[in-house]
Amino acid sequence: MLNMAEGLARLGALANLPVVRTLADAFADAGFELAVVGGPVRDALLGRDTHDLDFTTDARPDDILRVVKPHASAHWDIGRDFGTIGARVAREQVEITTYRADSYDGVTRKPTVEFGDTLEADLARRDFTVNAMALRVPGPALVDPTGGVEDLVAHALRTPADPHVSFGDDPLRMLRAARFASQLGFDVDAATLAAMTELRETLRIVSPERVQGELVKLLQTDAPDRGIRILVETGLMAEFLPEVPALRLEVDEHHHHKDVYEHSLTVLRQAIELEHARHPGDAPDVALRLAALLHDIGKPATRRLEPGGGVSFHHHDVKGARLARKRLQALRFDSATTDAVCRLVELHLRFFGYAEGAWTDSAVRRYVRDAGDELERLHILTRADVTTRNRRKATRLRLAYDDIERRIDELAAQEELDAMRPALDGNRIQEILGIRPGPVVGEAYRFLLDVRLDEGVLDDAEAERRLRAWWADRS
Repeated sequence: MLNMAEGLARLGALANLPVVRTLADAFADAGFELAVVGGPVRDALLGRDTHDLDFTTDARPDDILRVVKPHASAHWDIGRDFGTIGARVAREQVEITTYRADSYDGVTRKPTVEFGDTLEADLARRDFTVNAMALRVPGPALVDPTGGVEDLVAHALRTPADPHVSFGDDPLRMLRAARFASQLGFDVDAATLAAMTELRETLRIVSPERVQGELVKLLQTDAPDRGIRILVETGLMAEFLPEVPALRLEVDEHHHHKDVYEHSLTVLRQAIELEHARHPGDAPDVALRLAALLHDIGKPATRRLEPGGGVSFHHHDVKGARLARKRLQALRFDSATTDAVCRLVELHLRFFGYAEGAWTDSAVRRYVRDAGDELERLHILTRADVTTRNRRKATRLRLAYDDIERRIDELAAQEELDAMRPALDGNRIQEILGIRPGPVVGEAYRFLLDVRLDEGVLDDAEAERRLRAWWADRS
């Protein structure tokens, strides 16, 4: 629960940061107002770490630049048309924006930029009340015209204005509601949720890149499942990632299987826990988290009700990888992320054959080869994919994966498994067989790679003997 005495003390500490004091004095001396605004104020009250500092002022962009220049080691005005000047002051990166009083046309989410005259009016146009607080400096004085402190105490997300107006102005705010719910552990109030449901189709005016950006920020939180549930329940997820709500398969009274939607959210939570345990302090792994969320999206299209009450999802891994690629490309994800996610979705079932019976060294090598650079992520995803409540089964699968990781490490030490190349390269193959570059060189290379996978490392002489024998048989 928010302790106001402690929160106010932290606001005092925020006001006394060197960068804040420097800018507060500079703007006051020039006759302008200045306030720290938004996230830094919210986080200070909540006792969370404050990172980038945002300021707002009644000064216009040219005046901001004039005031900041003598105190900045660097400055940039790429956002000047929107009233924003960036600078590095006292070794901190800051953005300072003129009070805004924008208007929207309802066709796009791009505002008609209009500068405002008062701090209170500027705050009233922001996305949520908990982000619509400011710390006026050098006072300092907390400015909270829309009840942000009360909502912090209640752990509630609410728009300063009527949510229909707020989301109508900028539909992307609906995705931010889900993100902040996960980031802060807050609940979206009923009126705001209702507006999100009613206005979900307006998200279509938002560019795929902007939607992708909010999805990534949501997945980077420690509890993204909270926000995902909000997006699914309001219908927003169906607007840009319909494969996720589609996981809520209808239950047939005669055919039973686990709830795929709940299973996927559990896998996501468990993947994040394993990610933190294996790589403490690292940045959130968005590709891994996407793969955890999407690993079973091929199931609705491959679902078959079997005689006797069973349900099958044959080849849902392959189907899911195809669906994931199509959707991630539509959301403008980069090719590296898309390739990684699709590879993980396609391979997420591979291990379960190992659990049914020990693999040969050849099978372990192929597992490593097929995973490639995604092997570590595949380790995490596969372990996270065990959600059974049967303790005996869960223990058996865990021990089996412990065993496969041990064998991979042993083989890697013995054979430099990471390289995973045959003894002879393409040039040497051409030289031995007396052939020109072409498809046959690739066939020969794949033959030698299969031998490498099946038998381990061969020396050059043995590899050449095998190659010549293969060539003779082929001829």
